[in-house]
Amino acid sequence: MNPIQELIINFQNLVAQVPEMIQPFIVMLAGMVPFIEGEVAAMIGIVGGLNPIVAAIAAAAGNFLCVLFVVLLTSRARTAVVNRSRVRVGATVGAAGSIDDAGASEATAFEEAASAKPESKGRQRFKKWLVRFGVPGASILGPLAIPTQFTSAILVAGGTPRAWVLLWQAVAIVLWTTVATASVWAALTFVVGV
Repeated sequence: MNPIQELIINFQNLVAQVPEMIQPFIVMLAGMVPFIEGEVAAMIGIVGGLNPIVAAIAAAAGNFLCVLFVVLLTSRARTAVVNRSRVRVGATVGAAGSIDDAGASEATAFEEAASAKPESKGRQRFKKWLVRFGVPGASILGPLAIPTQFTSAILVAGGTPRAWVLLWQAVAIVLWTTVATASVWAALTFVVGV
């Protein structure tokens, strides 16, 4: 037995100590973590000895539940910000027609502070994909650059409808989790021999 087979068997023995009804729940919780998501959570479940279909469903469900929470939270935050700025604009429209120097300097300082922070390479790549491929392409290609939770937050904060984001994030989660599950299952079955 080679060291990889021994490591996998030891991990499966460790997982076997957890009740079978709780194992998919643990995989689902792992799927909720950014950067682990459905892909790695399904891999962990399969290596741990779960049925590949059960591991994939649990991991994808956990990932989607987390994305749903992020989308709903981001949507509420965006609505609050948009409504607040509308109230502020409405209040200044009825004023004397001039912006005071304090408000203008605060806005300028805020814009300078916001533009001074450089964007990460992943976010730059995501924005390029969003412009080039739209929401479907950005959702499907997004996990290659940043986690689905971040992708969905960026899309909703930018004004994309929640239902559209959730639909395409679900497609991306199912697609990538299926690819990862099939790859790990094939590797364990045909290469490692476990």
